[in-house]
Amino acid sequence: MINRRKSKEIAIGNVKIGNNNPISVQSMCNTDTRDIEQTSRQIKELADAGCELVRLAVLNNDAADAIKSLVKISPVPLIADIHFDYKLAIKCINNGISALRLNPGNIGKRENVEAVVKLAKQQKIPIRIGVNAGSLEKDLKNLDIPLAEKMVKSALSHVKILEDLDFDLIKISLKSSDVLTTIQAYELMADAVDYPLHLGITEAGTLKSGLIKSSVGIGTLLAKGIGDTIRVSLTENPIEEVFAGFEILKCLKLRTKGVNFVSCPTCGRTQIDLINLAKKVEERFKNLDYPITIATMGCVVNGPGEASHADFGIAGGIKEGLVFKKGEIVAKVPESELLNKLEEVIKSSLNNM
Repeated sequence: MINRRKSKEIAIGNVKIGNNNPISVQSMCNTDTRDIEQTSRQIKELADAGCELVRLAVLNNDAADAIKSLVKISPVPLIADIHFDYKLAIKCINNGISALRLNPGNIGKRENVEAVVKLAKQQKIPIRIGVNAGSLEKDLKNLDIPLAEKMVKSALSHVKILEDLDFDLIKISLKSSDVLTTIQAYELMADAVDYPLHLGITEAGTLKSGLIKSSVGIGTLLAKGIGDTIRVSLTENPIEEVFAGFEILKCLKLRTKGVNFVSCPTCGRTQIDLINLAKKVEERFKNLDYPITIATMGCVVNGPGEASHADFGIAGGIKEGLVFKKGEIVAKVPESELLNKLEEVIKSSLNNM
């Protein structure tokens, strides 16, 4: 059982972050925010995949104007990602955005910051301070201290600006493409403040390398009890980020949303196309929103026993296979019927729960 760090609770729309609330999974649209039809379609796809918060890039006035329509049709709270232009932040708040990703030190004069913070406080709009290792302030870059410490100093300077204005609806992220630097930065920040922390490895890479880096970095922090919301950043369809986020949380038993898939590695005993079979099982049941474990095993001799921890599963043989439930064999069918029989057994069992 992981003992989570105690953090302040904030609300982004109807999603509560921090304290003992479930660690939320979020992603970001890669569409042009000005394109309301395309963006709303992707928001819905992300929500259908389980995404609980969606961030949108707001680059100009037209994008900020589009927020008004998007928040009305979005099934999940939306977050506006803004850099430098405080007027865009004000427009997004007025148009119904649920939260901002904005560094107060980067939007100019103090009166600009005050204008944004005053409105955010009135509307109870949280602000995420997001520090990236590659874009630190010039005065910090030259300090002779570890990069993680520079990141924390940057974040704390932004926090102070907000706190001085009596604003505490704050969430913080400290992302680097280097996993160890990211871990160290979050550990330092976790000890320094009680604000909720948004975890992620920035510029993690494409699907394979990005999944590995993010799993190690985010997983390590979560295992230490650090983190209140996560985004797995991938150079890939954002839906893959959502899937990966929940898989990380399920591995650590922090969330139980959806199916936990397990499958054995291939070996010389395998008498079936196990790789494709496992992929078909995941595809068939990926939208089944029950906290069950489904196993795909390559050997009828050892498979059911080795996967006795699974709720349901199949084990392949020569042109046939077994369907099992809690390690007990319930059917033996031709290979072509395995998936349908597995689905029949699962649906029957769930309907009787």
